[in-house]
Formats: sequence, C-alpha cells, structure tokens
Amino acid sequence: RRRMIEVRELDFEYPTKRVLRGVTFDVNAGAIMALVGPNGAGKTTLLRCLAALARPFAGAVRIEGVDVAKEPRQVHQRLGYLPDFYGLYDDLSVERCLYFRARQHGLDPAAADAAVDRAAARVGLADRLGDLAGQLSRGLRQRLAIAQAIVHEPAVLLLDEPAAGLDPAARRRLSELLVELRAGGMTLMVSSHILAELEDYCSEMLMLQDGRIVGAGPVEVAQPDQERLRIALAAPNTSFADILSATAGVGLITADQTTAEVAFDGDPAAQHALLRELIDQGLAVCAMSRVRRRLEDAYFDRAGRAGGAADEPGTVT
Repeated sequence: RRRMIEVRELDFEYPTKRVLRGVTFDVNAGAIMALVGPNGAGKTTLLRCLAALARPFAGAVRIEGVDVAKEPRQVHQRLGYLPDFYGLYDDLSVERCLYFRARQHGLDPAAADAAVDRAAARVGLADRLGDLAGQLSRGLRQRLAIAQAIVHEPAVLLLDEPAAGLDPAARRRLSELLVELRAGGMTLMVSSHILAELEDYCSEMLMLQDGRIVGAGPVEVAQPDQERLRIALAAPNTSFADILSATAGVGLITADQTTAEVAFDGDPAAQHALLRELIDQGLAVCAMSRVRRRLEDAYFDRAGRAGGAADEPGTVT
C-alpha cells in the first residue's frame, strides 16, 4: 500500500521541555488514523510538524513522498490542516472565505470558483454561500473551516479536535463527512478526546504518551463492516472452542468454556442458521449478539501493555 505519511525518528523540543521523542510511523493511503493520548502527550505538536508549521529538532517527515522540511510549499499543496483553534474572516461571506483560501493555494480564478462550489457542497454549505462567516452557528463555522481545509482537494487531511464544541447532531454529520472524504480518496489523521466518536470512522489508532508512540506503531481498529459475534452458553462445555473452530464460516477469536467471540460475515438469516447448527451440536447457547472491538478497548489494552497510566476515556486528548 502507498504510504501517504512517513515519519522517522521525530524529535521536537521547546526551550524547557522535549515534547516528541523518536516518533516513527506510517499512514497508508485510504486510512483514517486516530491520534489519541493523555493531555500533554504531544499530539498537537505532532500535527503541526506534519503540516510544516513547526520545525522539528530532529527526524524527517514526508507527505506523499515530499520532504516537509525541504519542500514545505509543495506539502501545503498536498495537505489540508484544521487546527484545534481555527480562525475565520467573520466579515467575509462563506463564498469569499473559500475563494480566498483557494486562491491562496494557487488556483486560478476559474478553478477557484469551481473549487468553492465543490467544497461547499461536500460540507453541506451550498445554500449558505452568501451568509457571513460571523453569523454562522458553531456547527456551521466548523463545516466552513473544514471546507477551507479541503478546498484545494488535498491528498492528506489533518484535523485537531474537529468535534470540539459540536452538538450530537453536528458530530454525527462530521463523522459522515469524514467517511465521505475517505471514500473520495483522502487520507485522514484525526486527533480527538472523544473515543466513542473516533471509532465511528477510524480504521487505525496511533497512541502517544509522554511524547513517544505506545507500542510498535499504529493498531488496526475493527470497522462496522467487520462483523463479530459474541456467543454465550448456559452451561460450560469443554468442546466449545473446538466446535466453533470446525464450523464453516466461523473464525474463532477468543473462547473459554462459556463465552466466545467469533468473526462471522452473514445476514440475520445466516446468523439464525449458525445458531441452529450450534444447538444441534449440543451447545446450550443462551445468547448470541453482534459486537465489535471498541476503540476504547484498544486504547486501554495498549496502555496496559505499555505499563503506563492512561486517563479516563473522557479526558483523552
């Protein structure tokens, strides 16, 4: 798979503190990478280094093969960035905000006009082009900020706390938008403190702690289309795992004598057939439900294996 983001031995330090320490990882094309970790872990600094807005003390960063330190202008053409505190020109209309940003990225007037219409439509602002940015609601301002970040059709999009301050409906729309952008060919890296929100759309997780990557690198996160079932028995059965392993279409993930988690791709009718088959084989099945590994589970599993303390889910940023 093509690597869109390559980071090697990245160090960053402020006058009194080293914030990033030997950070190395890759993000492949088509991924939505969740960037998580405790407060002060270095996530915002890392995103700024990727966006060529902060110069690291040591190490290298490449965006779509372009060296960030040597060719920052080329990187800016390939990359969109939404900081945690973004600014809008409140006295400009939505259309003029987007047009200005498109021209900043070197688009000629005709191309900029087309880019404005395309970006506004993608974020649901096509009917708001004449509204002043300063008169928009919090959720609509967030959409405009994202539209500014994608108006030049970047290959890579970085978002720092994109859902901060949004109501539940706006967060749902944001999740849908990020999935749409990925489907359109973008590679995304998203920092957020809301793990339940990230798991709606992220395919991988990168965890920072004290400026270092926890574990060997990114960890894959189960997606909604990866069906898993949890099966429970009313009484222990020493042959439970063996029976599941020998059942066609079932991939055993974990099992003891009373509960198991399996990979199973099938519609409700196929699940019914599986349940009947297990019962026919003498298993006292009392429950079977869909389940997928949550991002929170992956987070605390990795934090535990690293031997480090992690914040509670609500305070991970």
